[in-house]
Amino acid sequence: MIERKFITENLKELQVQEFISESLKNVGHSKTKLVKTPLGEKIVIYASRPGLIVGRKGENIKKLTNVLKKRFEFENPQIEIAEVENPNLDAQIVAERIASTLERFGIQKFKAIGHKTMQEVMNAGALGIEIKMSGKIPSARAKTWRFYSGYLKKSGDIAQTSVKHANAQAQLKPGTVGIKVSIMPRDIKRPDDITITETPQQKPPVNQKQEPLQENKKNKETKE
Repeated sequence: MIERKFITENLKELQVQEFISESLKNVGHSKTKLVKTPLGEKIVIYASRPGLIVGRKGENIKKLTNVLKKRFEFENPQIEIAEVENPNLDAQIVAERIASTLERFGIQKFKAIGHKTMQEVMNAGALGIEIKMSGKIPSARAKTWRFYSGYLKKSGDIAQTSVKHANAQAQLKPGTVGIKVSIMPRDIKRPDDITITETPQQKPPVNQKQEPLQENKKNKETKE
């Protein structure tokens, strides 16, 4: 019974995340977290443009709260919006930006969009980035285009835990274009990083036995 309860709760959280990501397109949505509190469910939405999510006088938040109450049977959902500090280092925001730009300008400028986005991410301080666009671009035959720059881990613990991955889709006239973005932040501690620390130079110890010898020599000279 306990296992079924955990499964249903995790499934419900996943459904809430998918619903919010679908309803908050083109507003810089990054991720959603569901936290249980004594007062009710607390939903934290991370986005780069919180003003578009809130709306005028909080209209969008009120609508989203009512939908969550009816659809997922939440008693008292509390929505909190957190702003993403650096959107260019968030893989989900970057992937959605590429998708919206492709839908706006079409597939003819996909190379310029890929290179420009890659340069913006590297200028923001990322160690490496990889962008993959899959679909009927630029011709009727499906193809995968890859844009990459910098250093990016693809295997090991760092690739699974620290490298950020995200997927997005762009609906174009020839068909759906899949976009996959992988970003490696700068604050990752790699196992091959080596730091060299310089030890302070120690002064050589003073030989205390030499002083009395010199004094004995002076005494001998005076006697002579």
